[in-house]
Amino acid sequence: MTITTDFAPDFSAPSTAVAAALAAYLLFGEAWAGRRMYASLARRRDTEPRALVRYYGLVLALWWALAALAVAALLLSPGTAAADLGLALPERPAYAVAAILLTGAAAVASGRHFRDLAERGRNVPGLSAIEAMLPRTPVERRLAIAVAVSDGVCAELVYRGLLIAFGVGALGLDLYAAAALSVLVYALAGFYQGRRGVLAFALFGAVFTGLYFATGSLLLPVAVHVILSVRDLTLPAPEKLHTATAA
Repeated sequence: MTITTDFAPDFSAPSTAVAAALAAYLLFGEAWAGRRMYASLARRRDTEPRALVRYYGLVLALWWALAALAVAALLLSPGTAAADLGLALPERPAYAVAAILLTGAAAVASGRHFRDLAERGRNVPGLSAIEAMLPRTPVERRLAIAVAVSDGVCAELVYRGLLIAFGVGALGLDLYAAAALSVLVYALAGFYQGRRGVLAFALFGAVFTGLYFATGSLLLPVAVHVILSVRDLTLPAPEKLHTATAA
């Protein structure tokens, strides 16, 4: 199925309270917390060997805590089905699989291109904004992949699945107004990367929302989000590239 204007999840009072608390954090706290956490990491990255490991651990704990609240909101509301949060298979799985494969191929090609640019000392779009969180060791690389997967799964559940359903079912917003609000809130989460990060998050938030609306499922946006996050978070850190070149 696709998401249409007759979409009308029914939130109970306890579910509304949980979802409202989560939405308030995403709107008013996530941008501040993300910027503060990343600034702290950037200051400590070169002087504390385990700074990135601790940062990744905190990010993982935060993501899964937010996802747990989204699931709690669903379980506390008998009138809201799992499909109302996008937890369903797409109507045409073959098209979703084809889109995932194409996205994966594009991500591999673009990842190689970005690495080649970095090795030649050329500018890689967006790399400077996430430089502090790029892995330099095998342990950091494994954690980076875990963070990328969690980012894709949890962000889509929270920002697309829950927020849009909450906007329609609890706030009484029109479907497209709820979707626009979810994109706006998601864009604010990119504040730790500066103004360009906010714009990039807004663009990708709109794309992920479009994929969700087109399929009625979070499967495709989750898969695309995970693929892009893995590509970005596994780019080699500049110091590693420079060391390899010098050697």
